[in-house]
Amino acid sequence: MQLFMKPAYLTHLSTAEAAIRATGERLTQPRVAVLACLLASERATSHLDVAGMLVDHHAVDRVTVYRVLEWLVNQGISHRIAGDDRVWRFMINPQQTSAKSAAHGHHAHFTCETCGQTFCLNKTIPKVDVKLPKGFRPFEIDLLVRGCCAACS
Repeated sequence: MQLFMKPAYLTHLSTAEAAIRATGERLTQPRVAVLACLLASERATSHLDVAGMLVDHHAVDRVTVYRVLEWLVNQGISHRIAGDDRVWRFMINPQQTSAKSAAHGHHAHFTCETCGQTFCLNKTIPKVDVKLPKGFRPFEIDLLVRGCCAACS
């Protein structure tokens, strides 16, 4: 007898649906499923990782997954992090899952040099005094800490 475990993201579908409804935008099955995947993930996740999570329970093609991830970024529900491998990884903005809001705030990230995973350090706010030329406006400051995560230590 084979045991099948339900993917963790399935338990986040109602939370994802409520967050998308709060934006006032159209509620779609791909938006709910992709957001539920981000809600279930404790690390920054690539669009291919999200597509892989959905393959058995939601028929969402990779292009749609990427478009939904971009939509979530534009809504302020998630943010993207550029990896050393030039692949965008996406992570939920915990304080911003209930309504459309401003861009993701300043915070730090941790990238494990061993496994390559990236984690948000939401409680670490970088205090950087950047002197920009006149007319320049910053939208985000991203501090990256490199090291070895707990699983790889």
